[in-house]
Amino acid sequence: MLQPKKQKYRKQQKGKMKGNAQSGNSLAFGSFGIKSLETCWITARQIEAARQALTRYMKREGQIWIRIYPDKPITKKPAEVRMGKGKGAPEMFVARVTPGRMLFEAEGVPVAVAKEALRLAAQKLPVITKFIVRPDYEYAQTSI
Repeated sequence: MLQPKKQKYRKQQKGKMKGNAQSGNSLAFGSFGIKSLETCWITARQIEAARQALTRYMKREGQIWIRIYPDKPITKKPAEVRMGKGKGAPEMFVARVTPGRMLFEAEGVPVAVAKEALRLAAQKLPVITKFIVRPDYEYAQTSI
């Protein structure tokens, strides 16, 4: 699973996620991608599950790019612990996702394969997504 090798601080505050994605909001590497339409935290486990679904459907052909990285530590206190006594221990890492953010990109497979693979990956994620095709992509024999 993805997680930072090193951090400056072990714990972070929750923070606010307002507005749309200002960067990482367009296709940069592949011809196909899925874009988030909601604000959410996506855990490292969810990213890994989506990556596995994507890779398996594409039968390890073509290339995929993961455009989000879980770098925010989330803390939890153990079950049935009384209030107070400080903040809990870091439990997992999440990626902050705002509307318009590209999540995954794919290249080197036909449109139909990419669309289905990215649909399967999107089912593993807690956000509503949209399938994106590069504007200058040439549809050789198949269409969407």
